[in-house]
Amino acid sequence: MNYEQLLKDMSSEKEVIWLNPDKLPFEEAKPNLELTMADIEDAEKRLARFAPFIMRCFPETKKDQGIIESDLVDIPKMKEKINEKYDSKLSGRLLLKKDSHLAIAGSVKARGGIYEVLKHTEDLAIENGLIKETDNYEKLADHREFFEQYTVQVGSTGNLGMSIGIMSAAIGYKVIVHMSADAKQWKKDLLRSRGVTVMEYESDYSKAVEEGRRLSDENPKSYFVDDENSRNLFLGYAVAAKRLIGQLEKLQVAVDANHPLFVYIPCGVGGAPGGVSFGLKQVFGDNVHCFFVEPTQAPCMAVGMITGKHNAISVQDIGLTGLTDADGLAVGRPSGFVGGVMKTLLSGEFTIRDANLYHYMRDLLETEEIFLEPSACASFQGPIRLMQSSYAKDEGLEEKMADATHIAWATGGSLVPEEIREEYKKTYLD
Repeated sequence: MNYEQLLKDMSSEKEVIWLNPDKLPFEEAKPNLELTMADIEDAEKRLARFAPFIMRCFPETKKDQGIIESDLVDIPKMKEKINEKYDSKLSGRLLLKKDSHLAIAGSVKARGGIYEVLKHTEDLAIENGLIKETDNYEKLADHREFFEQYTVQVGSTGNLGMSIGIMSAAIGYKVIVHMSADAKQWKKDLLRSRGVTVMEYESDYSKAVEEGRRLSDENPKSYFVDDENSRNLFLGYAVAAKRLIGQLEKLQVAVDANHPLFVYIPCGVGGAPGGVSFGLKQVFGDNVHCFFVEPTQAPCMAVGMITGKHNAISVQDIGLTGLTDADGLAVGRPSGFVGGVMKTLLSGEFTIRDANLYHYMRDLLETEEIFLEPSACASFQGPIRLMQSSYAKDEGLEEKMADATHIAWATGGSLVPEEIREEYKKTYLD
C-alpha cells in the first residue's frame, strides 16, 4: 500500500480503506502490552461493588441489578438493506451492540467515563475511611457532603462530558465540563440541567482538554479525567468484551477459527474503541478482527497510525479541518497511548463522509426502527468497506465469511431530544 497516496487521498477528504501492516498474531503482541486481562477483571469487580450504589442513585438500573450494560441484537433487515443499496455482498450475521441505549448516559461513554468516576470515588472513600472493599457501597450515597468539597473536570466534544457530568453530579462532586465548539447545544443544555458547569471554547477538542487540565491542576481538590491518556477510562471500556461472551452465547454465535468475528467501532480520540478492542482481543484473540471508523475531516487515529507519529501529528497537519457533524468523533489529534496499544492489535480503519452518516441513520430507522445519532452510524461503513477490501483474502478468511459475525458498535443516541432527531432525519436528504 502506498501510504503517501493514502495520506494524499485523506487530505482530499476521500473515503479510504487502511489495513494495518503492523498487526501481529495476538500471542506475539500480548507480551508487549502494558495492560492485561487481570486489569480488566479488576475493573469488572469494581463495577460489581458499585452496583448497589448505582441502583440507589439511578433506579432505572434496578432491572439489571445496577450493572450498566447494553443489548446485542440481530439486525437482518439492515443487512439486506446495505447489500441491496450499497452492493456490499455481506454474508454471515450482522448484529448491533446498543451502547447507544446504555443507562444513565446513553452512549459508550457510560462505560469508561462512569467507571473512571467510580474508581476515583472508591479511592477517595477508602483513603478517608468512608468504606472498605467488603462494605455495601450503597452507603456512599449518604456522603454527598464529603464529595461536595471535591471537583471533577473533563474536556469533551459531548458524550464523555455527559457520562462524567451525570455520574459525578449524582455522587455530589462539583463538575466542570470543558466543551469544544463542535459539541451539540442540546448536550450542553442537558448537562447544565443536572447542575454541571459547562465551559465553552471556540477552538477544537484539544484546546478544551488543554484548558481543562490546566485549570484542574490549579486546584488540589480537582480530579481531571484525561480522555487522551487515562488507563482507567480504557479499562472501563474493556469490560464490555467480557460481557459480550454471554450475549454471543445467548444468540448462539460461535467465535473461533472457523467463525470469525468482525467488530466496527466509531473513533474519536481513541479511548472507547481502543478499550473495547483491547478487551475483545484479550477474550477472542486472533478470532476477532477490530476496525475503527472515522470522519473524513477528522481521521486522527488513522493519520497517527499510518505515519507512526500518533499524537505528534494532527489532521490539520495534512490539510483537514477536523470539523464534522459527528461531534463525538471531531478530534484532530489522537491518543498516543491508544495508538501505541492498537499498533499490533487493530485490523484497520475506514473513513466516512458526513452525508453517509445520515444515510445509514435513515436506513437503520427504516429497516429496524432503531434510532442512533449520526456519529454512531459510522460503524455501518465497516462491513460495507470490508467487503470491498482485500482483508478476507489477505487473512485467509474468504471461505469462512459465510459463517462470520459482524458487530456494528452503536456508540450513542438514546438521549437525543425528539426535535433534534427530526432535524437529523432531514439532513443530507438529496
